Amino acid sequence: MPRQVDHDQRRRQIAEAVWRLATRGGLEDVTLRQVAAEAEVSARLLQYYFGTREHLLLGALEILNDDAERRARERLAQLGEAPGTRAIVRGVLFELLPLDEERRSRHLVYTAYFVRFLTDPALATVARDAPRALENLVAGLLVQGQESGQVPQNLDAAAEAAFLVAGAEGLQSSVLLQQRSAEDAIAMIDHQLARVFTTPFEPPPASPAAGPA
Repeated sequence: MPRQVDHDQRRRQIAEAVWRLATRGGLEDVTLRQVAAEAEVSARLLQYYFGTREHLLLGALEILNDDAERRARERLAQLGEAPGTRAIVRGVLFELLPLDEERRSRHLVYTAYFVRFLTDPALATVARDAPRALENLVAGLLVQGQESGQVPQNLDAAAEAAFLVAGAEGLQSSVLLQQRSAEDAIAMIDHQLARVFTTPFEPPPASPAAGPA
């Protein structure tokens, strides 16, 4: 009886090959043949699942983004049943930092995509929309903080969210370049959140597998 193929797993196998090549040398000169060899599949099979090189890069990015969202939800769930608005905002911003090997590898892949974001319209749309979605999420959390008395009423939630997200993204690059340590980046995020939130903060206990709190 022929073995049934798990198509999602095969697509992930190919996407992971793209990610490995991206972290080793960028994406500008990566070919379908190189990806097929890295994934240990035929070029014909790769084209069956993704078609063109452009569709391959976009598909691999979509799988990476889905992974990132899933892992972020898992880490936020580890904060407990009622972590508080400040802890949630902190957790969201930490997803932008390479605080463990999984997040470091992911952000290296995003960095490899950067030039493609500038030149490929389809990829540019994905890159352009992501920060605004995060800003809206953080702004909504800050509004919740205002409603519960944790954030001053006169704070501009949208402007503050844009600043916090942009700051975390800047710290991401400096940690990847080893200009700052992950601990320094965490301290800088906490310093900014102490300015935004009026209530004291106690970090949740770290999970052994969760990386820095």
